[in-house]
Amino acid sequence: MPQDIHDKLIMLAKRRGFLYPSFDIYGGVAGFYDYGPLGSQLKNNIETLWRSFYLLNDNCIEVHTPTITLYEVLDASGHVEEFTDLTVDCTTCKQSFKVEDIVEEGATVEQSVKNHRVRCPVCGATLEGAHPVNLMFSTTIGIGKTRDAFLRPETAQGIFTNFHFLYRYAREKLPFGVIQVGRGYRNEVSPRQGMIRLREFSMAEAEIFFDPQDKTHPLFKKVQENKLYLFDNIKEWKVSLKEAVNKKLINNQALAYYMYLTQAFLFAAGVDPKKFRFRKHADNELAHYATECWDAELYSNRFGWIECVGIADRSAYDLNAHITASGTDMYALRKFDNPKTVTITKIIPKMDVLGPKFKGNAGKIKQLLEAMEVSKGTKKITITLDGNKIDIPKDCYDITEVKEKKAGEKFVPHVIEPSYGIDRILYCILEQSYHEGKKKGEEYRILKLSPVIAPIKVGVLPLISDDRLTKLAKEIDEELRAAGIATYYDDGGTIGRRYARMDEAGTPFCITIDHESLKDGTVTIRERDTTKQIRKEKGELAHYLRGQIS
Repeated sequence: MPQDIHDKLIMLAKRRGFLYPSFDIYGGVAGFYDYGPLGSQLKNNIETLWRSFYLLNDNCIEVHTPTITLYEVLDASGHVEEFTDLTVDCTTCKQSFKVEDIVEEGATVEQSVKNHRVRCPVCGATLEGAHPVNLMFSTTIGIGKTRDAFLRPETAQGIFTNFHFLYRYAREKLPFGVIQVGRGYRNEVSPRQGMIRLREFSMAEAEIFFDPQDKTHPLFKKVQENKLYLFDNIKEWKVSLKEAVNKKLINNQALAYYMYLTQAFLFAAGVDPKKFRFRKHADNELAHYATECWDAELYSNRFGWIECVGIADRSAYDLNAHITASGTDMYALRKFDNPKTVTITKIIPKMDVLGPKFKGNAGKIKQLLEAMEVSKGTKKITITLDGNKIDIPKDCYDITEVKEKKAGEKFVPHVIEPSYGIDRILYCILEQSYHEGKKKGEEYRILKLSPVIAPIKVGVLPLISDDRLTKLAKEIDEELRAAGIATYYDDGGTIGRRYARMDEAGTPFCITIDHESLKDGTVTIRERDTTKQIRKEKGELAHYLRGQIS
């Protein structure tokens, strides 16, 4: 494949309405792309396919939460402190760079900066003074009295902060999964890789909550003999899920299952298996919340191996963090076969003291105190109310031991998180689908998109501009649309030119209406990848095409 495939693909994508550079009339800005008419439908179809795997196949539930997220949420989750890139600024040309992108191969960041070996890739000046930069876009909520906030860097936290509601909705049974599809925002230091590194991007994430004592999956046995494509930073190999878990290549069934589900989705979307692998994170590259993580990587001719999905075992990190920061009971219950009498330590609020001291907030404080877990020797009680930490004086409560009958024991669930970068997946599918060649001395280009995600499923083309043919073609076009099949009617130019336009748009099938169609009601169906043609009766089209598309 030629080295300039990226440039050719972007030109085609602009010409056919897949992608446009954002704010182009004002010179554009790195890290932003618009989806055109075909790109929007392609993205929608990828997300719809993804939802089918998680909502229908895996029986997850879906939520939508705000993209603006309170400071306290992302402070508790660790993003305020940890979500940073080591950055260096050029005082000569005034540009900034991620240090890891420009250090010499084989050298550590620290060695390169210390030995003055970091050079500005634009002007060649020596770069010094590397410093961490938080990648979140900051904002405020309200007018006058404001609260600090960020545009969310991930959709996950909106799920975690709703866990206590969702756990009850799931009838307090584990495991259960929650998905969210939406926008994320990262103020990238130097987004110079087109669609691969965006500042505003689309994510599809699932958070599946498990009992840490039972990280199995009910569907694991059905898929355990399927092979995964693994890479441990040294070698690549194919291994069954069952073998991977038994040999501890992957630590638990749940993680292995969602790796398989990710692989199955990507292949269904049209990813080339020869350009796919799972790469395991080394210990020094794990995110602050992860105990194990595998990236689903797709190969790009321009950019090499690209991380498109991260499947992480987040353990109980996030829920623990939000329990500690908010004081909210976000525990699950592991039920006993028979109730047990146990001695527990409880806080008993004194409302006659709390009421006068905290007035309207006394009721909320009482609830927070009663939900807290303490030991007999606890000396200081601090709660978080409306984002503010409040020390509760000792005269406002008693700490005492009481005997209670318990139906079970509380615990913090663990989480497996598959996190998908939709834009990266879309770009890689476009690149892997791009083919070119020559016909009759002329160059031609085809996007061999999978029918299930192709934005246009069927091109409807009268052979020539004959009123009788165009009338029948428009009738067929309307009938297919009414049957839920996305079509594109085109009667402009030669039939060869129209086929070429449909091939560039990734349309898997074209229907040609000719004079024989007027006689016997049959039409020609042309298959994009093979150019094979068959004739079908007009009344059979919807049923036949639905079968081919799905």
